[in-house]
Amino acid sequence: MTDLVTVAELGGSLAAIGGVAYARHSHPAAYWSTVGLPLSVARLLASYSSTMDACGLTVEPPRWRALAVRAATRREVRPVPPRRGVIRPATTGLRMRLRLAPGQEPADVAASAERLRHAWGVHAVYVRDIRPGVVELRLVGFDVLKKVRMPRRFDGGPLRVPVALREDATAFLRDYRAVPHELVLGATLSGKSMYLRNLVVGLAAQPVVLAGIDCKRGVELAPFAPRLSALATDPDQAAELLPALVKEMEDRYDLIKARQGIAPGTPEELIASDVWGLPDDERPAPIVLFIDEVAELFLVAARKEEERRDEMVTHLIRLAQLGRAAGIYLEVCGQRFGAELGKGATMLRAQLTGRVCHRVNDEASAKMALGDIAPEAVSAACAVPAELPGLAVVGDTSGGWFRIRTPYLSLADAAATCRATAGLAPDVPTLAPFRPCPSPTSAAAPGPVAPVHPATE
Repeated sequence: MTDLVTVAELGGSLAAIGGVAYARHSHPAAYWSTVGLPLSVARLLASYSSTMDACGLTVEPPRWRALAVRAATRREVRPVPPRRGVIRPATTGLRMRLRLAPGQEPADVAASAERLRHAWGVHAVYVRDIRPGVVELRLVGFDVLKKVRMPRRFDGGPLRVPVALREDATAFLRDYRAVPHELVLGATLSGKSMYLRNLVVGLAAQPVVLAGIDCKRGVELAPFAPRLSALATDPDQAAELLPALVKEMEDRYDLIKARQGIAPGTPEELIASDVWGLPDDERPAPIVLFIDEVAELFLVAARKEEERRDEMVTHLIRLAQLGRAAGIYLEVCGQRFGAELGKGATMLRAQLTGRVCHRVNDEASAKMALGDIAPEAVSAACAVPAELPGLAVVGDTSGGWFRIRTPYLSLADAAATCRATAGLAPDVPTLAPFRPCPSPTSAAAPGPVAPVHPATE
């Protein structure tokens, strides 16, 4: 009987271990909430002081404290770690604030992030500067980019769209007020279209003018036609749409200039230098121009097309240089965008502050996207695997970079959202001739394609 009980207990233990291993591999969020979180918290509490000492993050205590300890206990005074705040558990990890000791800086903690990850048994550790002397450690329990689940809460707002998930389990917000223009590069089936689709859906619910240039005969942007205020599906139409946008930009500058010419003694808050300084009843709606496969605007097959190309490039550069103050923003997508496209390509790229690089086919393409603003991100962009479509590297002008992944959104759902929000499209007389008129047959959204993974090109 004893042997039977032992065998049953052993079988139960093996089944439990197998269940835990299966949950960790197939359901990492559930594993983290039930097993990983308690274990990591226990490791953190038990080894906090020794881990900080091993990472070189401890400092000598104040002299008065050392004298008090010697007088009271006559024991050796040990270095003290940064003061730890309350541990805040989350579904993807945990957060904890540290008060740095005098002489320490956030970079000291960030340099030890990999050591802290191994010591506390988590997937990654990220350091964020909260205020002088205080940093936040964000411990991520598992690879959140493997299966994207967007946070339920995020700090949204006008022209601020949650478009992807960052590797630290926070939402990546595309903020057009902070980053007016953006370049999105990536090879075929890398996730560019999914990124663009999420942007369109996020902006569709806001009073924003959406315009598009899709030289692939509109196959990418045509499903969103009910919500678009303008759409060009070939270079000839684009050559007409871009001057109209430049004319709209000039009219907005005239509006701003007229507002500036007000009587002396007017309060400073009423003096505007861009459209956002205008009163609500006078401010024109912001315009976001999506350009899919920008290389099609640069490539020409005959010499007679070069003049048209040069005019379009000039208009694009003017919009990139002057459009922000007029409330006009660019979202430029392509597979490559370098000097080989022709005159004006490098100048236009320099005006695109935001950079998103999906999987690319060569290192040169990654350098086109990130080499001039975040050189260290180039190698990370080249390492994006093909089996994770939607994974991208985002760089900023400060030299920092991070990885994101766009959640899957079916074309049918995106098209349905655009149909439901068609009434929110602001009226812009300048763009009226370019507004797409979908036929009754195109009103029904195309059937969704079975996704290989929660993000596709």
